[in-house]
Amino acid sequence: QVQLVESGGGLVQAGGSLRLSCAASRRTFSSYAMGWLRQAPGKEREFVAGILWSDGGTYYADSVKGRFTISRDNAKNTVYLQMNSLKPEDTAVYYCAVAGELVNSGNIYFPYEYEYWGQGTQITVSS
Repeated sequence: QVQLVESGGGLVQAGGSLRLSCAASRRTFSSYAMGWLRQAPGKEREFVAGILWSDGGTYYADSVKGRFTISRDNAKNTVYLQMNSLKPEDTAVYYCAVAGELVNSGNIYFPYEYEYWGQGTQITVSS
């Protein structure tokens, strides 16, 4: 059974930093890719960052490129999202998710490629 548990959310001032963690079951961790996606009130869920297991390649939405970093710790079955220089527009519920076998460098950006989701963690950035 797939299990994903996010942690690290909270309230931070603009310009601050937070690190999200996603602890995955061993079976989940051996899937094809994992990503972080977010959903702000009244908006659709959007891709933030992803990492392919095949080559360790990382991918980012333009809105977070240069500020956010996705990484993994295989020994701990954990994926991280380091978020720096946070902006009020980063406020959203952040989800960790696992992508299926059809994921690749071209479609990792699309939310519909993700099959399993964590419960989400709230990030609020105050101005």
